[in-house]
Amino acid sequence: MFNSTEVPKEQWAQVIEKTGGPVNYKKIPVPTPGSDEVLINIKYSGVCHTDLHAMNGDWPLPTKMPLVGGHEGAGIVVARGDLVKDVELGDYVGIKWLNGSCLSCSYCQQADESLCPDALLSGYTVDGSFQQYAIGKAAHVARIPKECSLEAVSPILCAGLTVYKALKESGARPGQQVAIVGAGGGLGSLAIQYAKAMGIHTISIDGGEEKGQMCRELGSEDYIDFTTTKNVVQAVKNATPDGFGPQAVIVLAVSEGPFQQASEYVRSHGTIVCVGLPANAYLKAPVFDTVVRMIQIKGSYVGNRRDTAEAIDFFRRGLIKAPYKVVGLSKLQEVFDLMKAGKIAGRYVVDTSK
Repeated sequence: MFNSTEVPKEQWAQVIEKTGGPVNYKKIPVPTPGSDEVLINIKYSGVCHTDLHAMNGDWPLPTKMPLVGGHEGAGIVVARGDLVKDVELGDYVGIKWLNGSCLSCSYCQQADESLCPDALLSGYTVDGSFQQYAIGKAAHVARIPKECSLEAVSPILCAGLTVYKALKESGARPGQQVAIVGAGGGLGSLAIQYAKAMGIHTISIDGGEEKGQMCRELGSEDYIDFTTTKNVVQAVKNATPDGFGPQAVIVLAVSEGPFQQASEYVRSHGTIVCVGLPANAYLKAPVFDTVVRMIQIKGSYVGNRRDTAEAIDFFRRGLIKAPYKVVGLSKLQEVFDLMKAGKIAGRYVVDTSK
């Protein structure tokens, strides 16, 4: 049994029928929420590079097939299971990468629910937000204040949350410098803003003048174009006041090389935070330098429920504005094609009504 407003029986969705795609825009049944779940009328969903990995199946993690991708869905609760007491019909909520977890294992008990062995992943192991109605575990849906634009907040639900968590993991303090590799992409554009809001100076690294202009407009003090800079390592060091390099590096790249390069310019006793997930890539760093320079290399996944609330609060206060373009859900394959070609600056958001 569940409480609901009027909900249709069918909906439009983008469905991956087989690994490698493409996505197929078609009508499918509207799902029914379980006792601990809510049904969300998704209004907008951001498009993440992870969605491309889900379609291509190039991560060492099995996907469900057929699959509705997407994990940055913002919408309105239209139905809830009978055990759900803290989410009301009409609430604004979001579907995140972490759709649900067991809530009882040692990881969940320590607010590391993203590490739960039974975690449900939106748009990967369970259907996600590239549909008009999506299911989420009530305990895990993001609570969105009603003064927030659902269109504008959608990229915060993964891209914003992910980089905010990475900046927290970096240990960088106000007044220090962080290099952001892949700064001109969807995650990078938000990382610059979160860093600025946290009082951290940024050195943006990416390719092309369009991305450089965007990074500067968002508040990055320095931009290094790896396509035209002869010595990226030296350029990053030169961008720091004493020439020793930044205190931290957030690596958002989708290729392996920048992960290796980061160890060459990070400051001694600095931290490299790996966020991007290039397929079949490996980390390499000189053992001698890593030890004697006391470099930390760590991974940062997605944030927990507390991180989510904090990341959304930065947005609510007007400190974060995700640069994005809106297209209809029916145009999702075109967005993926642009993503494959590396021609996206900022973020794309799909409107599920089109």
